[in-house]
Amino acid sequence: MKVVATNKNAYHNYEILETFEAGIALTGSEVKSIREGRISLKESYADFKGDELYLIDCNISPYHGASYFNHQPTRERKLLLHRRELKRLAGKVQERGLTLIPTKVYLNDRGLVKVELALSRGKKTYEKREAIKKRDVEREIRAEIKKRLG
Repeated sequence: MKVVATNKNAYHNYEILETFEAGIALTGSEVKSIREGRISLKESYADFKGDELYLIDCNISPYHGASYFNHQPTRERKLLLHRRELKRLAGKVQERGLTLIPTKVYLNDRGLVKVELALSRGKKTYEKREAIKKRDVEREIRAEIKKRLG
């Protein structure tokens, strides 16, 4: 598995409850651009339109070798999941106010592009500050232990 892009901001802004692997419907120039690592998950999310799930605001830069056959960088892309998974996710997103955020895009063993989606809940500002304080304290403790042992 080769990780192409991660959404580090998602872990700061959201509390991750559950993750899913989804396929993504792409054109040829999009796949080539992703293989070069020219994809950004910043500010992207997944949303339902009817019975189907789409990845919205994901920016895949145009592929330089595609000339006028290139794709639109921020078009909506269909995510591929089993029907029962889609129904379960739709229920959770609607009733509990949860959000689907892409956390990672990678190439699997067969060379297919996959997206890791996280079912998440938005953090409040004070929760973000607490997480930062906790991380800083842990870093200081590790540094002190290293200093005493080494």
